[in-house]
Amino acid sequence: MSAGELALPPMMTVEDLANRLGLRPAGVIQALIKSGIFATMNQVIDYDTAAIVAADLGYEVSEAVAPAVAEEQAEAEVEDGEVSEEEAANLVSRPPVVTVMGHVDHGKTSLLDRIRQTRVASGEAGGITQHIGAYQVEVTVDGEPRKITFLDTPGHEAFTAMRARGAQATDIAILVVAADDGVMPQTREAIDHARAAKVPIVVALNKIDRPDVNLDRVKQQLADQSVLIEDYGGDVPLVPVSARTGEGIEDLLSTVAIMAEVAELKANPNRPAVGLVVEARLDKARGPVATVLVQRGTLNVSDVVVVGNQTGKLRALFNDQGKRIKSADPATPVEILGLSGVPQAGDRLAAVADEKTARQQVALSQRQSQREAGHGAGEVSLEDIFNQIQAGAIRDLNLILKADVQGSIEPLATSLERLEEEGLRVKVIRSGTGNVTESDVQLASASKAIIIAFNVKTEPGAHSASDIQGVDIRQYNVIYNVVDDVRKALVGMLGPRFREVIHGHAEIRQVFAVRKGGAAAGCYVTDGQITRNSQVRVLRNAQSLWQGRIGTLRRVKDDVREVATGYECGILLDGFSDFAEGDVIEAFGQEQF
Repeated sequence: MSAGELALPPMMTVEDLANRLGLRPAGVIQALIKSGIFATMNQVIDYDTAAIVAADLGYEVSEAVAPAVAEEQAEAEVEDGEVSEEEAANLVSRPPVVTVMGHVDHGKTSLLDRIRQTRVASGEAGGITQHIGAYQVEVTVDGEPRKITFLDTPGHEAFTAMRARGAQATDIAILVVAADDGVMPQTREAIDHARAAKVPIVVALNKIDRPDVNLDRVKQQLADQSVLIEDYGGDVPLVPVSARTGEGIEDLLSTVAIMAEVAELKANPNRPAVGLVVEARLDKARGPVATVLVQRGTLNVSDVVVVGNQTGKLRALFNDQGKRIKSADPATPVEILGLSGVPQAGDRLAAVADEKTARQQVALSQRQSQREAGHGAGEVSLEDIFNQIQAGAIRDLNLILKADVQGSIEPLATSLERLEEEGLRVKVIRSGTGNVTESDVQLASASKAIIIAFNVKTEPGAHSASDIQGVDIRQYNVIYNVVDDVRKALVGMLGPRFREVIHGHAEIRQVFAVRKGGAAAGCYVTDGQITRNSQVRVLRNAQSLWQGRIGTLRRVKDDVREVATGYECGILLDGFSDFAEGDVIEAFGQEQF
């Protein structure tokens, strides 16, 4: 017999559920224990758990309508360019948010230091009391003061790590290029990351005070990377600067301010705050401290906030000069105190009504994260592509292409970009030579891209990052197989996935001549194991010389099936004998996953 229909919220405490059921909390706790759940009176439980208890006690439970999780709601509000009429009426101009990127040693830090020391918002030279990872400067354009907010991130990898978490925080990217060095590998990576984020670029051509600079050469190198500066008929501003002397800094800041004015950047300050964690730490004296960039609304002292999986009532706000402030407007960096724990860089901040709401939002967020983790949420693999095409979720298949030599990249990229099925286009967002790196994985995660590794390996750090972030790395050594797999993915006919697994390594310590000609390798197994049926490659200075199979594997005078770590062995290879002491034989195989 039913005790009546009951409406339950998505999240509630055990005490709340007891009140709704007209029972004492102890009765609900006892019912939870019977279901194998141990909870206290103040513990938050989700709708599913509460519904089971209520049903056991004879109630019919109506379906809950879950409110948006604070972090997801904040993300949607920041990313969505469409606003309501009421919201549009409250929009006001805000400062641009700028990230500085470029190759190591090209002067990013020096440029930021020069800007910060000479143009802080207070106008006080040398008046900085602390460094909080983000700050504002003032510049005068047409006689009017304008503010610019700088995110002092370590570079394009941190920039993209935030994007991978759904945090599109940057309006403009300053690409620092040294006039004497020109475009370097990390410069190209920074260009790829800014382009993938669809962030406009302004080039700061640094070190122009040096005697051996060739500006035209650098401009041409940029053009080769499809960065067309205004002198070459493009739309990318280029400003010559010297971080050492300060030359050109005024022009650079004015250029950024004008770009921001053209972009008409606006936000609504008359609403609860939404922001982004730039960095966070645990201070022994003050507790959890986070640097937050306010993106919409106004953040006030005493606001109750949800920041990732942390909550808190804000005890204090500090600006980039270490001064206490009562509130922070959109595009303002601020240091906050009062959180329950240390959040992660890239976490969303959202101001909510009260502490109870904050706890419920965090509990719901954690529950959803656990469910998503169980279903591999966020992963992008070739197997997922066809389903997403059918659902209309994607139109471009983004690929990152890494190959052993430059000569392999052009035919691969050309062949792949010619593919088009069901309205889906293939787009190579980065290509280059060398092994797959963590930077490649970060870009793939942020851009929902698949990595194609052609005749190259995946570095250990990249392998771990790909597993954590759900990035699909596909390894090939035949161009046709790459094109065929991508084509099959586009029409939903892709076969099983395989990945390379390293079985072990053996160092060659002596080379022996053999009777039939050629040579055998006297080896010591340094890790893993070498098996008779393994595929192997010969590495010299970490570069692959040859790949094939073992012909003979011996321990002393006996043929063996495998040799474990710490043992010596003799190896003959089928088709290769040009060994040298110090070479490494790497055993590997393929496994389906």
